[in-house]
Amino acid sequence: MKTKVLIVGAGPCGVLLSHYLLRRGNYKIDIYDRRSDPRTISFSNYRAYPITLSERGLRALREIDGLEDVLKAQGVEITGTIFHIKNGKSKFVSKKKPLIGIDRTALVINLLEQLTEKFDDSQVSIHFNSKCTQVDFKAKTVTFENETTEELIVNYDLLIGADGSGSVVRNHLLKTEGFECEQNYVRSQYKTVFLPPPSEEGHNLKLGKMHGWRTEDRITMLAVPQRNKTVSGVVFFPHDNNQVTSLSSTEDVRQFFSHNFPEIGKSISDEEVEAFLKRPISKVSRVWCNRYHYGDSVLIMGDAAHAVSPFIGQGCNSALEDAVVLNKLLNDYSDNLVKVVPEFTKHRLADGQALLELSEHTFPLSKWLFFEYVLRMNFTRMMNKVFPKYCSPFFFDMLSETTVPYSDILKSAQGWISKVKNSNDKLLQAECLHSIK
Repeated sequence: MKTKVLIVGAGPCGVLLSHYLLRRGNYKIDIYDRRSDPRTISFSNYRAYPITLSERGLRALREIDGLEDVLKAQGVEITGTIFHIKNGKSKFVSKKKPLIGIDRTALVINLLEQLTEKFDDSQVSIHFNSKCTQVDFKAKTVTFENETTEELIVNYDLLIGADGSGSVVRNHLLKTEGFECEQNYVRSQYKTVFLPPPSEEGHNLKLGKMHGWRTEDRITMLAVPQRNKTVSGVVFFPHDNNQVTSLSSTEDVRQFFSHNFPEIGKSISDEEVEAFLKRPISKVSRVWCNRYHYGDSVLIMGDAAHAVSPFIGQGCNSALEDAVVLNKLLNDYSDNLVKVVPEFTKHRLADGQALLELSEHTFPLSKWLFFEYVLRMNFTRMMNKVFPKYCSPFFFDMLSETTVPYSDILKSAQGWISKVKNSNDKLLQAECLHSIK
């Protein structure tokens, strides 16, 4: 008899894991997601969010025949980042291994399409617009509510909570003995921005490069030109005392982009200016857990287990890597869930917690310490190139260009991470005291 796996969440992690499990031949998969089917929604109706797939994520996706080629054809190969400085100057930082820039929803659509092409309804069933409302770990059942508020109770042998940072599965784990979880928001919020293909007087953002800006008051923008010559971008800003939340008119928005990001200000359309003004501010959650399993029948993965800030570009990549780790454990223990489920925590917990540290404390708030970061990067890269046997790669390069465990990378960079953490804490405390005065 096949093992019945119930996956809550049809994001990259949940759908990729379905591929892995179904290839093994002894699993029946049910996927439930509270959102609508992304394959049926037009671009204008979903919140697009650009992501970058690095070596970790690409390694996970390579297991699906032909998928990497499809993503490369739809996405953009990114060979480095151009940091735009005032007065039109810029600095290019290259990458040894290119990233793939693609919209998150496009990734999910491709994973879903390949899943339904390769496996029939007897092997996998996918249910959208189904909100998880209750989990009974003893009875091994999950209750869902559909669009008509009709309740559906589904049983499982293995439950996977891949339902994001606001995970309902994880919240029910809080009722179990010994499970601990901390969830809060990172200091930055964000809004997305989209540019049409440039006119003759528009932007000149190079394809195949990520573009970055950073203002004096710690507003950061990242933008990636797409194959169709549009540009997808994200503006990150502190949750208080910032320009973005005070924007109250289209004139304010246009002035904001023209002053802080002139290359963007040249091309942003009147429609996008108005859309940016009305677009809701999005918050970024961080999630820390002391374990990722319950008994031998429940796992949480991806953002449900270790949601992080987007600043080092590892959120989606780490979620995809979770599926790789679980698949390897299934190989190692011959699909014996009694052993596999608790082993997932043993193999992944240290990396998930290390990823939180790296995401929060890689980049300093201080512009002088950021200058030191650039110097360290250039020096380490030079030494690694000249003496590769004796000098390890720069730790940030290991994050995006290797599959070295996050916990090992944190150990190698602990001195820098601690320095940034102390500096950021002091700077934020000083700002807090200043605002009180």
